[in-house]
Amino acid sequence: MGSIKNMNVDKELKDYDPVPVVHELRYSILKRIRAGEDVLPDIQGREETKKDIIRAILSGANLYLVSEEGTGKTRLARSLTALLTPLIKIRDCPYNDDPRWPLELLCPRCRQAGDPLKKYGIEVIPGRQRFSRIQGNEYTNEAKLLGLKDIQAIAQGKCPTDPTVFTGTGVFNANRGILFVDELPAIRTNVQVLLHPLLEEKQVILEEYNYQYPLDLFMIATGNPSGFSHVYDVPRPLLDRMELIYMDLPEEDVEREIILRERFRIQGDGFNNRELEEVIIPYSEMKNGMQRTVATPWWIVDIVNKAVRYSRICPKLERAASIRASNRALDHTCASAELECRDIVNLEDVFFGLRLALRGRIGLNPEHLDIDNPRVSFRRTDRLAEDFEWNAIENFEPALFEGCNGEKLVAEIKSIFPCCKEETSYRIAESDEIRMLVNRIKMAGQISDGLLNETEKMLVHSPEKLSDKTLQEYDYSVLELVANLAVHRRLVSESVVRQAFVPRKVTDLGVW
Repeated sequence: MGSIKNMNVDKELKDYDPVPVVHELRYSILKRIRAGEDVLPDIQGREETKKDIIRAILSGANLYLVSEEGTGKTRLARSLTALLTPLIKIRDCPYNDDPRWPLELLCPRCRQAGDPLKKYGIEVIPGRQRFSRIQGNEYTNEAKLLGLKDIQAIAQGKCPTDPTVFTGTGVFNANRGILFVDELPAIRTNVQVLLHPLLEEKQVILEEYNYQYPLDLFMIATGNPSGFSHVYDVPRPLLDRMELIYMDLPEEDVEREIILRERFRIQGDGFNNRELEEVIIPYSEMKNGMQRTVATPWWIVDIVNKAVRYSRICPKLERAASIRASNRALDHTCASAELECRDIVNLEDVFFGLRLALRGRIGLNPEHLDIDNPRVSFRRTDRLAEDFEWNAIENFEPALFEGCNGEKLVAEIKSIFPCCKEETSYRIAESDEIRMLVNRIKMAGQISDGLLNETEKMLVHSPEKLSDKTLQEYDYSVLELVANLAVHRRLVSESVVRQAFVPRKVTDLGVW
């Protein structure tokens, strides 16, 4: 990687467009999933945790990792830089300004140049260098988080409130990369709130300078369970803008493999050859590769919405979910299907989406918290997500069963389960009552075309243009709902439809 100054910059930037960091991460993850590669190969074991992390990133959500010390949070944060490609920036810009950004988005140094490309040229830095770490502790103040004044510039006569005397630190160094805030709860709450506009509006507000600076970054914060509860509070509006993920210690066999991998040894020439393989990917290619083509049927949207709303009346909670929880739950539900390379969302995806979205946005009543064992508290929260989905299905469109022959339906359900998912459409076509219910559900709650993506529009208007795989997944999604509705109406037992995902009702959070 090198720099280009006063050379043919126009030629170098001919096919270049700025790429937001979250788009770049999403593209790289989807590319690895579709190629059958491990998205996070540097993290051994803990597959469910890794999947939650991938779901969150696919949804463009920032991460808050909570775990005991030494579980690999820092390693995980750094490993995400392997998903970033080389970065084109204005040469020597301290904040990694993009050469295609308009002047009003540039830092004071590049803006004052008038034509920074002509004055400075451009350079390329590798993806693994696009990382800035802020270590949280009681001494982490505004200066370490945002920046400080350049005393020499003031001594030379510049006004103390001139933005050019400001030198950015932590978050500015992460511009167009990954910001890692280690031990967030160790930072005083009145300093943590400075991150709020960064997560909400993608900008830093410097009130003293009457200056707002846009930043494009992806943030990962960490905390340990005791710090999460007993040091400084993480403001709820800040927590609401991150996905809380509990990162447990690895199992014994995985830990054994880790210590063998990490033992001291000299190998090769010590140079990371993967850096040499990185290439700058045109935004047009990224845009095509990261489009969300997963289809979310209307009943999935309805169940997600109802499930989150149930959290607001749950007596086991002292803090209910926000509207942002509904948005994130649907996003993470879609990401679950993307994670499995599927085109259609199903009820199991809903569970994973709800679990991730609600974990940091609802709060258990004190009697349900286990201070000595945080893992239990997190699992209880996750179980409630499943309970909310159960409640949503319990009250799902009872009129759909009107005129249905119950005995015949039960016989068809028993004959169709277990079945191979690839045979779903054929088996439905051979079952009169199930076919009637499937068609009734498909037509019962259509969403307006303006809110549909291309796959969803084709499902409604021209399903013949879709692949057999997509249509099979669509039929299975609705068949799985029929199975759940039959269980809830006590027509069949869960054991009959054990192939399908059936959410469980929580009666006692203390029972495992």
